[in-house]
Amino acid sequence: MPTYNEAANLPRMAEAVLGLPLGGLHLKVVDDSSPDGTGRIAEEIAEKYNAGTGGRRRMSVLHRTEKDGLGRAYTAGMSAALEEGAAYVVQMDADGSHPVEAVPRMLDTAVASGAGLVVGSRYVEGGSLAEDWGVHRVLLSRFANRYARTVLGTEIKDITAGFNLWSAQTLREIDLATLDSAGYSFQVELKYRAVRAGHSAMEIPIRFEERTEGVSKMTLRTQLESAVVPIRLRLKNW
Repeated sequence: MPTYNEAANLPRMAEAVLGLPLGGLHLKVVDDSSPDGTGRIAEEIAEKYNAGTGGRRRMSVLHRTEKDGLGRAYTAGMSAALEEGAAYVVQMDADGSHPVEAVPRMLDTAVASGAGLVVGSRYVEGGSLAEDWGVHRVLLSRFANRYARTVLGTEIKDITAGFNLWSAQTLREIDLATLDSAGYSFQVELKYRAVRAGHSAMEIPIRFEERTEGVSKMTLRTQLESAVVPIRLRLKNW
């Protein structure tokens, strides 16, 4: 769970995640030196949930010294999770847009199907977006997915999704250190690399909510990167 200025959202998100009925679950927060004190709050929450567990940590915090892209934050967190022996890694936002209750369904799907990737999808049957998304944002999101799918020739309907569950084997075979994307396009590149490597992908429907606290980190630069990356990936693997 990467964070940057999510002090208002992290406490309730951490409580929801750590309240899931999954005995082996560990929450790892990756904070990019948030000016609003998110990193400090994360440490306080971790201390609370790690107390009285017999030495088994339920939550940990990875502090990065600079904000250099969502993709690199995810790479750092996923790499640390693999080093610590995780069998599956879930990536999700800290702003409340991804439904925490879907995580057990994603895990069940991965275990039952053997899929290397399970996507929490807005664009399969049963998936949806919050009503307070404006028409412009809905059209932009749908266009971005269709654009990336067409350029890359993939059948994943929500290839830009940021709510995903990965098997450790899939992440190791992709080799996270070789990914090029620093921003939001990391979501596209990682899925594309996984499918090209022969790993199967499943999608389960979710309802994507609008954040209620804080502001979006999406910038014009990340939007431009997201437009260029699919073309670069396709040319590289022509």
